[in-house]
Amino acid sequence: MKLRKVQSCKDWRDIKQLYNAAFPANEKKPFWMIRLKNKQNTADVWVLEDENAFAGLAITMNGGDMVLLDYFAVDAGKRGRGIGAQALRILQEKYSGRRFFLEIESVEKASEHQAERLRRKKFYLANGMRELGVNVTLFGVDMELLGYNCDVSFEEYRGLYYNAYGNWAAKNVVELCRDFGDRKCRGVL
Repeated sequence: MKLRKVQSCKDWRDIKQLYNAAFPANEKKPFWMIRLKNKQNTADVWVLEDENAFAGLAITMNGGDMVLLDYFAVDAGKRGRGIGAQALRILQEKYSGRRFFLEIESVEKASEHQAERLRRKKFYLANGMRELGVNVTLFGVDMELLGYNCDVSFEEYRGLYYNAYGNWAAKNVVELCRDFGDRKCRGVL
């Protein structure tokens, strides 16, 4: 298993095809925006290769000492071979000097994709990630943050979106309130 930065038009085609197939429409950024952020060095776009063939993608959002694993997917025909675990370990090592974290869809609410969400969370926890205790609504989707040997606050997380995409994105990052006791929702503009 090898991880390398995107290099060619074929790489971009492979990544775009998997990106469109692997992620729901309400969780995808416009693909041109990912390409632009990669060019501006605020995102890294990685090709996962297995036996010199395309096996998956990893897209990060970078800001200061934080790296958000924004999108991560293994090609459907190559799943179950340990490629995802190997790639995640390589990414954790590559960004070891920075706070490396990711978002997953919340498993707290029942969903028609509940089993998939639980499998995904179990995969990340089994591969060194841990719950950060930060729950958000991101563009209307309930998410929770998992981190690798780090802590990230809601304010830092929201700031990453603000710095990368501006106020239009940050307005859509809202702390998920579980109760209305002494804890207030932050991020509501």
